[in-house]
Amino acid sequence: MIYEMLSQLDPPFTGEELFDHLSDIVFFIKNERGEYLVVNNTLVDRCNVQDKRQLIGCTAAEVLPAPLGTSFVAQDLSVLQTGQPIVSQLELHIYASGDVGWCLTTKLPLRKRKTGTVVGLVGVSQDLHLPDMTTEAYQHLAAAISYAEEHLAKPPTVDELTKIAEMSHYQLNRRMRHVFGLTAGQWLLKLRIDRARQALRETEASIASIALSVGYSDQSAFTRQFRRTTGISPRDYQKSRDYS
Repeated sequence: MIYEMLSQLDPPFTGEELFDHLSDIVFFIKNERGEYLVVNNTLVDRCNVQDKRQLIGCTAAEVLPAPLGTSFVAQDLSVLQTGQPIVSQLELHIYASGDVGWCLTTKLPLRKRKTGTVVGLVGVSQDLHLPDMTTEAYQHLAAAISYAEEHLAKPPTVDELTKIAEMSHYQLNRRMRHVFGLTAGQWLLKLRIDRARQALRETEASIASIALSVGYSDQSAFTRQFRRTTGISPRDYQKSRDYS
């Protein structure tokens, strides 16, 4: 029934108009080459262009600054070539407009109805917002949050946070999602990367010592995680003091 209804629409329904009204969500549809076919106004603003037509037919690497654009292209190729989705991946985005912020990104393959061949992808990146620390929900997490912030050199596990917060895994993740929009594991990762970013930006400490300060005894593991999350290596981030 839904296919029959959608086939009668003119113009075809893409979700573009709907997502144009959501300023905290980037929305796009791309073809099999990773070129934009549909974008919303939020992406236009963050690419620092005037019109959607300036993005259509381009890849992310052509409209977004390195390394963000190239990391998006690598993501796109992974989805297009393997058919495996990327779901709620925590990322730091640094846009040409100067906007910097954390988001959760999901990219899903688009397939032909009969053959299942991947012919493109659809994706969203939803901004994360600062929590309201005055709420009761935040106060229930305060002890666990404080402990994690004070022990990043040996970061607690999610199991340890449940004990500190006196909650089950389900309760902890539910409250974390309510307050931060993240699972407990995602929040811990964000906390560690944010602390590392601050040290890279504001100190002359070595990358190895910064890695240790946020709980990575293996510098290469820290570098891989930092690059996966931010799209840039710690060394390049350290050289680019204009990032905030």
